[in-house]
Amino acid sequence: MNIQKINFTNAEGQQLVGRLELPINQHPHNFAIFAHCFTCNKNLSAVKNITRELTSNGFGVLRFDFTGLGESEGDFENTNFSGNVDDLISASNYLKENYTAPTLLIGHSLGGAAVIFAASKIDSVKAVATIGAPSNPKHVKHLIQNSVEEIKATGKANVSIGGRPFTIKKQFLDDIETKSLPDVAKNLRKALLVLHSPQDTTVGIENAEEIYVAARHPKSFVTLDGADHLLMKKEDSIYVGSVIATWAKRYISIPKIDTISTTHQAVASLDAEDGFTTQMTVGSHTMMADEPVSYGGNDFGPSPYEFVSAGLSACTAMTVQMYVKRKGWDLQNIEVHTSHTKVAKQIVENGEQKEIKVDTFNREIKLQGNLDDKQIQRMLQIADKCPVHKTLHSAIEVVTTLV
Repeated sequence: MNIQKINFTNAEGQQLVGRLELPINQHPHNFAIFAHCFTCNKNLSAVKNITRELTSNGFGVLRFDFTGLGESEGDFENTNFSGNVDDLISASNYLKENYTAPTLLIGHSLGGAAVIFAASKIDSVKAVATIGAPSNPKHVKHLIQNSVEEIKATGKANVSIGGRPFTIKKQFLDDIETKSLPDVAKNLRKALLVLHSPQDTTVGIENAEEIYVAARHPKSFVTLDGADHLLMKKEDSIYVGSVIATWAKRYISIPKIDTISTTHQAVASLDAEDGFTTQMTVGSHTMMADEPVSYGGNDFGPSPYEFVSAGLSACTAMTVQMYVKRKGWDLQNIEVHTSHTKVAKQIVENGEQKEIKVDTFNREIKLQGNLDDKQIQRMLQIADKCPVHKTLHSAIEVVTTLV
């Protein structure tokens, strides 16, 4: 995982804390922002699972704590729904200034309502996904229904939500009363995906219908049959992340990486601005080579020597299996672990002792099966006869020409 802790300032000058999660094997093709549910935070397990599905599909995802929650500054009792929307706009501005403006907004529960409002104010957003979202922000009043009269009478009340105490002020109720989500959804004019469970007992499925009916096309609905409101089952949140990633790609722009063609067995292509991140075509397969971060690379792919080690491991395994199949031996599995290093050795040259570095491949072989000692020793001998091993020990010529 490639996760960075980030801080940005909201409209009130308070520091909000988030996590920016990036793909491990490429630069993000697009950025998304995730808005968590009412009184939740960025570290809810469902939020993490959805985020990681998105990053595995090439998205960079910013998940953060709204004002007064989690690690972010501010007092929750002084916040309201409009403040959540403003926080999302501040998060968008952070991405725009430091990375790339977001094209996708995702919101869970009340966060789903917030992303629809925020998307109407963020030009870069092309797609919006809601998960278990209420069709109107004032739906959250049912969570505090036993305290509504006290709030109206005294200006605030202490309430328990999800087993945790919160102070809700009258200004929060007044704010959500002025927000009409159907009107905003109708004029959104951005791709909308509504995900909702028929078994959601916190925000009923009728809310999804109201959002869907109010919105214009392009719009989609996916039922999360069997899921609870907080997506507590891991498979549910992973499914949600996978669906959103696949759906969003239809409405956002993803830079196309041209496949490099060659008449040779392999070709590598590296642009000046890419550092060490190298596009490759090997046979009929596309892949990426890179250097570790410690060497100035992005670690988006194996290093050149790791490719050589991989070739030796694969060739060894194939050669041994080919041999034992002809013999009819019971080799059920072979693992070949290989790494490259340079080992210092002392030699004598022209009567003088000097130190040289010798390329060394450390290879460890694990065999599973019903095998006797004689068979095992023979297989180790065969391992040394694999074509790549023999190539590494033979005289090699590299003929270079300019094309």
